[in-house]
Amino acid sequence: MDIQENIVNKVAQSGLVSFDLAELYPQGERVLYDIKDNLFHGLILREKDFREFVREHNWDQYAGKHIAITCTADAIVPTWAYMLLANRLAPVAKTVVFGDLKLLETILFERELEKLDIEKYRDQRVVIKGCGEIAVPESAFIDLTVKLTNVSKSIMYGEPCSTVPIYKRKD
Repeated sequence: MDIQENIVNKVAQSGLVSFDLAELYPQGERVLYDIKDNLFHGLILREKDFREFVREHNWDQYAGKHIAITCTADAIVPTWAYMLLANRLAPVAKTVVFGDLKLLETILFERELEKLDIEKYRDQRVVIKGCGEIAVPESAFIDLTVKLTNVSKSIMYGEPCSTVPIYKRKD
């Protein structure tokens, strides 16, 4: 006697929409440009020397990369110095921000989430995937949750087979 078993995909039948923030990960190398390397004795920025450096530096090495400009030294750096760097990086880099690599990642995800067509999640039960190969900043989870709260029926965190409820609209 041949008994045929039907395998039922309960996750597919549940009507849950899975959202993986890692799919929004902007490709490209991340680079931290630390202006401390331009400081005289690690303390002060000399305008003439800095302007010469900016003029002669090979900025093409940053082509297509995401750049975070910062100063990790305990020094007072004038705003115009960061502006000069941004001016030289803007034509070649994919992204230029002031801050560390963590802030750069946050901004990159914010920009991707701004492009998201949130309407396709209207009245949907959404599961925001939690773990994965790509590190997603917590801020991206928060930004996505705020956007989805305005349109979705419910929001859960985790995997479709094991979720943590975050929000359920009262109908």
